[in-house]
Amino acid sequence: MSTGPRPLGRAAVATYGTTVLVAALSLGNVLVVGRALGPSGRGSVAFLTTVTYLVAQLATLGIAQANVNFAGREPASTPRLATNSVLLAAAGGSLAAGLTLALMALVPAAGGPVGSGLRWLALATVPAVVLGVLLYQLAVAHFAFTASNVSSLIAPILNVTANGAFAAAGVLSIRSAVIVWLAGQLANTLFTLWYVTTRLGGWGRLDLALARRTLSFGLKAHIGSVLSLANYRIDQWLMGALTSARQIGLYSIAVSWSEALFFLPTALAQVQRPNLVRDDPAGAARQTAVVFRAAVVITIALAIAVALLAPVLCTTIFGPRFADSVPQLRILTIGSLGIVATKLLGNALVAQGRPLRQTLAILSSFVVILVLDVALIPSLGGVGASIASAGAYAVGGLVVVAVFARTFGLPASELVPRPSDVTALVRNARALARRSTAAA
Repeated sequence: MSTGPRPLGRAAVATYGTTVLVAALSLGNVLVVGRALGPSGRGSVAFLTTVTYLVAQLATLGIAQANVNFAGREPASTPRLATNSVLLAAAGGSLAAGLTLALMALVPAAGGPVGSGLRWLALATVPAVVLGVLLYQLAVAHFAFTASNVSSLIAPILNVTANGAFAAAGVLSIRSAVIVWLAGQLANTLFTLWYVTTRLGGWGRLDLALARRTLSFGLKAHIGSVLSLANYRIDQWLMGALTSARQIGLYSIAVSWSEALFFLPTALAQVQRPNLVRDDPAGAARQTAVVFRAAVVITIALAIAVALLAPVLCTTIFGPRFADSVPQLRILTIGSLGIVATKLLGNALVAQGRPLRQTLAILSSFVVILVLDVALIPSLGGVGASIASAGAYAVGGLVVVAVFARTFGLPASELVPRPSDVTALVRNARALARRSTAAA
C-alpha cells in the first residue's frame, strides 16, 4: 500500500484534468440524450438518475468521510475498513432504497415522471453504488489518485459510448438511458473492488469496534454531506413534484454547465485531503488558505467566461429548444465562489476532525435553498431554482469563511486573493507549459 504524500501540484493537475474530461464526457452524454429525447425525455432521465445518486449518497452514512480520515491516519486499518464497508454499504443502501420506495408509494408525486418499474430497478442498485463510494475513498487516503481518476472515468465513458450507439441506431429511450447509467455505476464499483483486493492489502477481518468508531465520526460528517447533497440536488427532485419534465430538462442543462465551475475546488479538495488529515491544525489552515486564494482567482475568470458563453453553451450546442436555459445558467454562476469556499474550507474542517463546524455553513445554505425553492419554483420554474441555488451557495460560502477563520485562528483577510497570487498562478502555468512542451 502506498502511504507517502505526493506533490500537490502534479496530483491537482492530473485530478482536475480528469474532472474536466469527465465533465466533457458527461456533457456529451447529456447532449446525446437531450437531442434524442428532448427536454421532457432528458428531464425524466435526469430525475431518476439524480434521485438514485442522492439516495446512494445519503446511504453512505458518512463512512466515506471516515474512511479517508481513518485510512490516512491509520494505514494498517485499511483492509478492515474495506471489509466493514461491505457490511455498512449493504445495510445502509438497502435501508435507504426501501425508505425511498415507501415514500414514493405514500406520496406518488415524489416518484416524478417515470414508471414504478424503472424506479424499482434504479433503487435496487443503491447498495452496490454505496460500496463503490466507500472503497473509492480508501484509494484517495493512500494518494492513489491514478486509481481514483480511472474510477471517475468509467461511468462517463460507458454512458456516452452506449447512449451514442443507441441514439445512432434510433433506439435510445428513457429506459435504456437509465439502465446505461446504472451499468456505469456498477462497473465503477467492480473496479474499486478489484483495486482494494490487489493494491490496498485486500480484505481484513470484520472489526466491529472500528466500525463503531468510523460510524461515530461518519454520522457527524454525514449531517453536512446530506445537507450539501440537498443543496446540489434537491431542487431537481422538488421540480419533479412542483413543475413539468420540460422545466427539469431545461434546468438540468444549466446545472450541467454551471457544475464546470465546481470541478476545480472538488479536485483540489480531493488531492489536499490526505495531506490535511496528516497535518496539524496550523499547517492545515495555511495549506488551505493558499489553495483557496488561487482557486478564487481562477473561478472568477471561469465564471465570467461561462456567463458570456451561455447562449453558445445552451442554445447553439443543445438547440433552440433549450434557449430558456441561458438565463438560468447565468444566474447559477453567481454562486460559484460560495461553492469554492464550502468545498475547500469545509474540507479542511472535516480533515481536522471538526465535521460539525462545516455542517453549520451547509445548514445555512440548505435553509435558504429550501425556502426559496418552495417559494419560487411553482411560479418561475428553472429560473426560480437558479435564484435559490445561487443565493444559497453565497450564504453558505460566507458562513464557512467565518467558521474556518474562527476555528483555526486565521484572519479572514488571509483568504482574500492578492496580486502575488495572480503572479504565482501565471508563473506556475508557464512552468507547467514548458514542462509539457519538453515532455512532448
